[in-house]
Amino acid sequence: MLTDKLHILVIGSGGREHAIAWNLSNSPHVERIYVAPGNGGTDTGIDKVSNINIGVSDFFSLTKFAQENNINLIIPGPEQPLVEGIELAFKKIGIPCFGPSPKAAMMEGSKTFAKDFMKKHQIPTAAYENFSEYEKAKTYLESIPHKVVIKASGLAGGKGVLIPNNKQDALIALKEIMVDKVFGSAGNEIVIEEFLEGQELSILAFSDGYTIVPLPPAQDHKRIFDGDQGPNTGGMGCYCPTPIAIPELIAQIKNTILQPTIDGMRHDGFPFVGMLFTGLMITDSGPKVLEYNVRFGDPETEVVLPLLSDKSDLAEIILACVERRLDSVHIEMKPGFAATVIVASGGYPGSYPKGKGITFNNVPSDALIFHAGTSTKEGKLVTSGGRVLAVTGVAPTLRDAVDKAYECIKSINFENMYFRKDIAHRAFTYLSQKPVKDNVMTYASAGVSIDSGNLLVKKIKSYVKSTERPGSDCEIGGFGGLFDLKAAGFNDPILVSTTDGVGTKLKIAQAMNIHDTIGIDLVAMNVNDLIVQGAEPLFFLDYYACGKLEVEVAQNVVKGIADGCLESGCALIGGETSEMPGVYNYGEYDLAGFATGAVERENVLPRISDIKVDDVLIGIASSGIHSNGFSLVRKIINSYNLEYKSPCPWNPAISLGESLLVPTKIYVKQLLPVVKKGLVKAMAHITGGGFVDNIPRILPKDLGVVIDSSAWELPKVFKWLKENGNIPSDELFRTFNCGIGMVLVVSSDDEIRVKKLLQEYESNVYTIGSVVTKLTNNDKYVVIKGI
Repeated sequence: MLTDKLHILVIGSGGREHAIAWNLSNSPHVERIYVAPGNGGTDTGIDKVSNINIGVSDFFSLTKFAQENNINLIIPGPEQPLVEGIELAFKKIGIPCFGPSPKAAMMEGSKTFAKDFMKKHQIPTAAYENFSEYEKAKTYLESIPHKVVIKASGLAGGKGVLIPNNKQDALIALKEIMVDKVFGSAGNEIVIEEFLEGQELSILAFSDGYTIVPLPPAQDHKRIFDGDQGPNTGGMGCYCPTPIAIPELIAQIKNTILQPTIDGMRHDGFPFVGMLFTGLMITDSGPKVLEYNVRFGDPETEVVLPLLSDKSDLAEIILACVERRLDSVHIEMKPGFAATVIVASGGYPGSYPKGKGITFNNVPSDALIFHAGTSTKEGKLVTSGGRVLAVTGVAPTLRDAVDKAYECIKSINFENMYFRKDIAHRAFTYLSQKPVKDNVMTYASAGVSIDSGNLLVKKIKSYVKSTERPGSDCEIGGFGGLFDLKAAGFNDPILVSTTDGVGTKLKIAQAMNIHDTIGIDLVAMNVNDLIVQGAEPLFFLDYYACGKLEVEVAQNVVKGIADGCLESGCALIGGETSEMPGVYNYGEYDLAGFATGAVERENVLPRISDIKVDDVLIGIASSGIHSNGFSLVRKIINSYNLEYKSPCPWNPAISLGESLLVPTKIYVKQLLPVVKKGLVKAMAHITGGGFVDNIPRILPKDLGVVIDSSAWELPKVFKWLKENGNIPSDELFRTFNCGIGMVLVVSSDDEIRVKKLLQEYESNVYTIGSVVTKLTNNDKYVVIKGI
């Protein structure tokens, strides 16, 4: 909770700044708001708010004013001062600024920079090329067959994007930007990218550099004329939320675009604090980024802020961002819709007259009018810009919100005023085409694609076929899988079944977008539990559940499962893929596995009655953390604000995520020879519960074990976790495998022979302890020495 009253300096002069000041003025924590230079709307009529006549890029005067007037929070509106370094200017004098650093502001300041960033971090966007030489750009443009968008790389007041209709128009546009300099130096470098088709969305999102909280998506209308005709403008109207933005789409955008953007910026050394504006195109292949802005959008701010709930204090939210604690505040939106219509000067976006008197007559009390291009002259309100007013209606339905905005416009008058009459037309068209009660509904319309499932089956058939073994039927697509025990060579078998999952290690695979090893973990967790019972793994089935089936991701997961089956000698004979929108977010999936093995009746393990005092414990090395304890691992990593894509602290040659994703070791082929020779009395797979909880499962009630932890070297990963997580030693050995993934109990007479057989497969085999009486262990099953 805030204790000090806030004195806020808002930088800018448009409708965006008026809307910000209006919302902030309602906060009990805000005592005074100054707007530099402000406009006619912020000059009069809002309690706590006044203008100061200082330009947005006059950092010397702005910082001087802030120091002299006890300003304790800066909120820049336009992009220009952010790109020029206003955040750094106020950082030097110790006043927090709700806006990115100059480096982070390059995400808007240079479209080339932004596109290269997206390519590096695999954020979906249109294919593109950058050019700083006109002739090279012209040659490239002439060589490609598809429609393009041409963007001036630098700042152009929201107008530096041209969408030519054909090749000739594209060549003309290129010359205008790079040769004729219609956008000045902003066109010294340009981006030519593929033209994307679909519905366009704009999302404003608060960020503190770690957490990102998106507000409801809006849809802007850039073209000057009805029907989206004519030249681009800074925006002629907007509505929010858009009907196409269903919860699953919002989750997909956050998981695949917004959060990776914030994580990528922090990883690259320029964390983003402020309001991230992301322009998106919702294409047939999913959402793709059109552009980033690094500040409140205009007119999006005028349509989104009126929907912010009275329970959410904008001042508190912004302060939480600059103090890097956004996750500590609650952000809630009102139900309903908002629509904003821009009232412009005649002639905009070309030349237009200024100084036209503005009058209001019988303004509806429930409408909002935000001033953009207005000023006061001799006590009267006059036009001073191209976009003059932003009129916003808020209502339970979109139709009512739009009607309310247009009804309010009837009360406004100035010479040659102009506004579009079709704001939200795309939404109404979309809604009119949505299935109604009498229309046919499909499974796909509910978010489940049978076609995607069939495609996945087609893509994984070869993986499944590769795991075929004697006794198995590896043709997927039927109602069940078959296995012939007689063909597998068994006489009097006992069947053994296991089921397990991977746990929160999945979170790391999803964050890293590495999915081809997690299936090995799934198989390993099951077949290792089979072999400890003496059973040879025979067949495996998987269960894959997701919110939206991404065929390539699922294909990679199944490839890993098939690799695990090959490594353990079992057949992948079936599985289930479940697409459950609303249960899982986009980009999330869960896994479960089911394995069945067989063992001849007389060879079932453990042979508990055969275990004696002085029997030897043999340990086989693990490959790392395996698949247990990852909730604790992730907690330790999060407490140090480490990124999975950062260099690994214990192995800088690879990333942290890659190191953590090393798959669980499969011990089957190494253990089968000693098991079939009857040389093993019992085995314990060291999974969740570590040594302390797993080894007692194979011991007689009167016996325990003593383990010498100095018999092997504790791997670096566990040393790092212990030190940086401040984990007590006994907790470490109870949670993790600590470098030993499998423990065998053998007679001391067979110790040398067993180790020799095991070392033929791999050398990392150790004698780690012995069997004792529980009385010797002070009634404990497991005592670990040397920790």
